[in-house]
Amino acid sequence: MLQVADLVVEFDAGGGREAPVRAVDGISFHVDRGETLGLVGESGCGKSAAALSIVGLVPPPGRVAGGSILFEARDLLDCGERELQKVRGARIGFVFQEPMAALNPSFTIGDQIAEALAQHGVARGAQARQRVVDLLAAVRIPAPERCARSYAHHLSGGMRQRAVIAAAIACQPSLLVADEPTTALDMTTQAEVLDLLGDMRQDLGLALLLITHDLGIVAGLADRVAVMYAGQIVEVGPTRDVLRSPAHPYTRGLLASLPGARPGTRLEAIPGVVPSPGSRPPGCTFASRCTERIDGCDVARPGLRSAGAGHLGRCLLLREEP
Repeated sequence: MLQVADLVVEFDAGGGREAPVRAVDGISFHVDRGETLGLVGESGCGKSAAALSIVGLVPPPGRVAGGSILFEARDLLDCGERELQKVRGARIGFVFQEPMAALNPSFTIGDQIAEALAQHGVARGAQARQRVVDLLAAVRIPAPERCARSYAHHLSGGMRQRAVIAAAIACQPSLLVADEPTTALDMTTQAEVLDLLGDMRQDLGLALLLITHDLGIVAGLADRVAVMYAGQIVEVGPTRDVLRSPAHPYTRGLLASLPGARPGTRLEAIPGVVPSPGSRPPGCTFASRCTERIDGCDVARPGLRSAGAGHLGRCLLLREEP
């Protein structure tokens, strides 16, 4: 359904610098129909920029500088704004990271969802109002009629996130992009929102691109996982394989740093810091922090290599792809 190839997203640098900063550095991934792909990485690795590029919402001074984004056999990067508006919301739903910023405080929840229905020609008037109530009930909001008449500041964080999900699925899209959908929510509400996304995927036959920094969320929801570091995908494969037998030292470091991995011991930390997007090294971007580096890691940037069936890692320690 979605095929992203060699995607590059750049931001113009300030301070008189000529070279732009590359936030996303040539990543490739795909999402099949009905599948959930988890795109995992720490803050600043480029995962949100990659997600926003799919729907043409990279904020200025950022821009997509290369690659292709094929959605249902059409390259979205070749589409004009009017064409993108027909895809955005109708065929691709987007759940933003911060629901309070995604919702307009001047309009009721019902009016905002009804606007999306009218914009894409799904429903208007009384039919749209009933559709809004049905959508709010589908995302398990109690008293959906009252919620439709409420403003965003009247709702809790969890209810706002459910309302954003209702708006995202209003036009029955085939792909849902969820960018950190549980940020700033308590653990109980996080679990409820994740259960809701899983049910929506099954009930509506959605493909789901789940952007997160939490490996626990990926373990419970994703079919495959792609791990991002410093603008690149360093590992991708079936979730079970990646979490049980991680192929890249960065993935191993992330798993080792999880609380509860080895009870009674100190948490392990990855040494060093993430390289600046404007001054990444010529070799492996993780080499300066890697405890397993070998000769050559600082010289050439490795490509993805095979670590098993459908499992790839960007590391010289792996054998070449056949």
